[in-house]
Amino acid sequence: MSRISSEEAVAAPFYVPVGNEVELFEQAWKHGLPVLLKGPTGCGKTRFVQYMADRLELPLYSVACHDDLSATDLVGRHLIGADGTWWQDGPLTRAVREGGICYLDEVVEARQDTTVVVHPLADDRRELYLERTGERLQAPPSFMLVVSYNPGYQNLLKGMKPSTRQRFVALRFDYPGEAVETDILIGEAGLDEPLARRLVSLGQALRRLEQHDLEEVASTRLLIFAGRLIRSGLDPRQACLASLAEPLSDDPATVAALMDIVDVHFG
Repeated sequence: MSRISSEEAVAAPFYVPVGNEVELFEQAWKHGLPVLLKGPTGCGKTRFVQYMADRLELPLYSVACHDDLSATDLVGRHLIGADGTWWQDGPLTRAVREGGICYLDEVVEARQDTTVVVHPLADDRRELYLERTGERLQAPPSFMLVVSYNPGYQNLLKGMKPSTRQRFVALRFDYPGEAVETDILIGEAGLDEPLARRLVSLGQALRRLEQHDLEEVASTRLLIFAGRLIRSGLDPRQACLASLAEPLSDDPATVAALMDIVDVHFG
């Protein structure tokens, strides 16, 4: 869990809008509506939330959900120390108290009991009940609940229930088009335009291999990693091997096939 506030940020998070997602998010916040972000790994969902929190000047509590994440982890717990017992708020409770944004990344990975505390905040009640303390917190107008997940990983055990999904305004994210992704690499990796375009072209070629035994395709995040390594002076082929081919597959033959495509663009 991390907390980011506009006061602490050195600079605004870099983000290039690809559609009307900024306007939709702002309107959802104004109307007290929770937001669901759907999209593949590394396409900019988390960065978008950081950007919007900075734009709206709201504190952001970001939680990376996992199999062991429980409602208690979100709400808080009693702790015992030398001075006795005290209550410590969890990230969701802190966001409600401060009127900030709570972002649950990959929410379907969390334990099912988390829906017990999420549902009342994601409908007209907008309240959080702390069973351990007996408090019933009413979320202020500035509070916003944002969750994300990758539909490509959905299965019968990890899918989001319709009763949960229909509580949210949903925004679908995908990898940006060539022009926008080029701008992102220029801004994030500090590349000149010709090199950024070459990397984007490589990324698009790798994404066309989606049906060739790859669990995931080359994300914008991985292209940024490769761009930063190249800009720092690393050989482009080695940078692409470390940042693109190896992260995409553990199979040596598949990695070699990916590098054949790299060689077409940087050979």
